[in-house]
Amino acid sequence: MKEGPDIALVASLIGDPARANILSALMDGCALTASELAEEAGVTPSTTSSHLAKLRGGGLVTERKQGRNRYFSLSDAAVAELVENLMSVANRLGHTRHRPGGKAPALKCSRVCYDHLAGEYGVWMYERLRARRLIVRRGGKLCLTRKGADFVGDFGIDVAALKSRRRALCTACMDWSELSDHLGGAVAAEFLGRLYDLKWATRQPGSRVVRFTRSGEAKFRALLA
Repeated sequence: MKEGPDIALVASLIGDPARANILSALMDGCALTASELAEEAGVTPSTTSSHLAKLRGGGLVTERKQGRNRYFSLSDAAVAELVENLMSVANRLGHTRHRPGGKAPALKCSRVCYDHLAGEYGVWMYERLRARRLIVRRGGKLCLTRKGADFVGDFGIDVAALKSRRRALCTACMDWSELSDHLGGAVAAEFLGRLYDLKWATRQPGSRVVRFTRSGEAKFRALLA
């Protein structure tokens, strides 16, 4: 047996359709109860409990108790980026699922990927940040330049505080619908938070969709133009 990370174990946890549905349901960064996840997974509550136990045992989800309820969420942003990357590969290879409803176009336009902006808007933001050299690749890693630090600082993001955390400031997260990168990491999470604070955009209730106001979209594009 070869030494090193056991990717087969992680793949087996994600590979079950019900568990894949559970992980996908948690991609918006919210915590859901077992009953809510049972509905998302399309299986019985007892079966969902078994799946959640496996996901928690594998370190992919965490659990917290609040009153009589237990809430589950993805363990960290790295798990979300893994799921997003798998979605991207599946979409590129034509392995798609179809559900009735009108959310698909809105999801492709702008959505939450765990805690940062994804979709067309997210990819455009990433491309603009790179074009203006606010973020660059150095040694295989995505870095915030000094000019970039000034830019996000002027936008109300405390970069110094972010550096004290364990999370990377910037990462490239493959976007499943655009088949290109959008910005992930601590800066991206704070950037989306600022969009909410400024009322430029809001989360659509019960969905990963991010809706920009007309004026908010204009200001967002002007900021990065």
